[in-house]
Amino acid sequence: MRSDEKPFMSQPREDCKLILALDVPTREEAFAMLEHCGNELRWVKIGLQLFVKYGPSFVNEVAERGYEVFLDLKLHDIPNTVASAIRSLEGLPIGMLTIHSMGGQEMMSRAAEAAAAINPDLTLLGVTVLTSMNRTNLATIGFDDDPEAMVLRLARLASESGLGGLVCSPLELPMVRKELGPDIAIITPGVRPEGASADDQKRTLTPAGARAKGASFIVVGRPILKADDPSQAIRRIMAELR
Repeated sequence: MRSDEKPFMSQPREDCKLILALDVPTREEAFAMLEHCGNELRWVKIGLQLFVKYGPSFVNEVAERGYEVFLDLKLHDIPNTVASAIRSLEGLPIGMLTIHSMGGQEMMSRAAEAAAAINPDLTLLGVTVLTSMNRTNLATIGFDDDPEAMVLRLARLASESGLGGLVCSPLELPMVRKELGPDIAIITPGVRPEGASADDQKRTLTPAGARAKGASFIVVGRPILKADDPSQAIRRIMAELR
């Protein structure tokens, strides 16, 4: 950095939103949890666990209750298979969908074309490096780069491939915002309120910290799911985001 060059500072996102990771084993537990979440929660993430068990009908049921749905499937396959899988979601009320950026540029470009064809308002998100991974984990599968370098490379590739957003650890937010600007959506898992257990997340930050670094959305699961009063836990997080 030159002596006259100021370091990049992310601007806090005034519109940073909370997404509940609805990672529970059964439909009954999912809807029981939503009954205890109060009126402030708008976004719900449905992952592989519930989608594999209950399929598209479960997504419809959640949407019918007034929630915006983030479908977190992390698709990763040959380009034609991923594009076909996305086209098969046509008509499903989802606002965001994940694919793995490590699938490469052709896979992501084909996925973006398929997403635009079935729903122009669907935001396709490229997952960069999972927040459960650190440099040691990456080395065991043959990657010598640190997570930050990998995230930046994959973020650039996802943006160039036409994706509307990214998923990355909140710790990588400033460099991704500096590289790609303020308009791309960045969703950050690995967010833990002050004092909460990190569980299996390796790269975490508080809700306020993620917002300050430029997150568009934060994803929180167990600190809400395990709370004695989930609605109170949500209100505390929402207050922190404000």
